[in-house]
Amino acid sequence: MSATVRIPGPLRKITNGVEKADVEGADLAACIVELESKFPGIQDRMLDEAGQLRYFVNVYLNGEDVRFLEGLNTAVTAGDELSIVPAVAGGA
Repeated sequence: MSATVRIPGPLRKITNGVEKADVEGADLAACIVELESKFPGIQDRMLDEAGQLRYFVNVYLNGEDVRFLEGLNTAVTAGDELSIVPAVAGGA
């Protein structure tokens, strides 16, 4: 069994409209590598030049922000749900 990644609307152009993808990996970094193999270009949108999560991309593992867990080293197990949530700015 694999983990499920929820793909936000802004990234669905890369995934050809796919809203959810199943991935297998021991940690978040490995899951991103697998996402990249399925959807080339998604890794560049998620990670900066240093290989860290971009500041405007939030990733949640079962509702917990990975920045408050182990970041890219956060363990992922079968049945987990990863949500990619781009930051929203603006307003008045």
